[in-house]
Amino acid sequence: MKEWMEKHPKAAKWIREGGLFIIFSYVVTAIKALILIFLPTLYHNLVGDVEWLWPGIPVTLFGVDFKLSILGNALETAADGSFLVNSGLAFTLANLTAIFFGECINFPLQRNVTFKSKGPVVPQIICHFLATVVVFLVMNLFTCVWNPVTVALIHNEALRNTISAIVTTVVTGGVSMVIIFIVDKTIFAPGWGQKKAD
Repeated sequence: MKEWMEKHPKAAKWIREGGLFIIFSYVVTAIKALILIFLPTLYHNLVGDVEWLWPGIPVTLFGVDFKLSILGNALETAADGSFLVNSGLAFTLANLTAIFFGECINFPLQRNVTFKSKGPVVPQIICHFLATVVVFLVMNLFTCVWNPVTVALIHNEALRNTISAIVTTVVTGGVSMVIIFIVDKTIFAPGWGQKKAD
């Protein structure tokens, strides 16, 4: 193996970085999934049944009505007419908190361990943050479709909330890994963000 790595240093570097990136990403994804199991209830107790979304375009898919949005989540109702904890502003705040907390762990691991970057940290944080915003918008678009579908198909609230948290986190993790890896591979590259000598 060592001989192969010496013959193919670029490939070995990609394998090492990719492997570490995936391991750290899955650990952070698991932490986010755990957070999303209980955090929507906590925020629901604080903000109640509040809908916050934009643009909120009414759509019907597979017989399920929902509001398409890239920001926020619609309030979903259970069979008994009560609003669900995993919806509305509470769910949006839970997602934002999980993403922020996860990236506070992920960024230093990827910067210092995976890519061993010595580049300028502030520009790296800004670029990583912008990539995270893109991930959040994509994820939010997914959840505004996924949550109403789970409400229509799974009537047990505890089971629905658990499945919803796991699927949302896994899909978000997949989208995040692709987007964040491309961004991190760029911003943590040697010489990125440093002024070139004249």
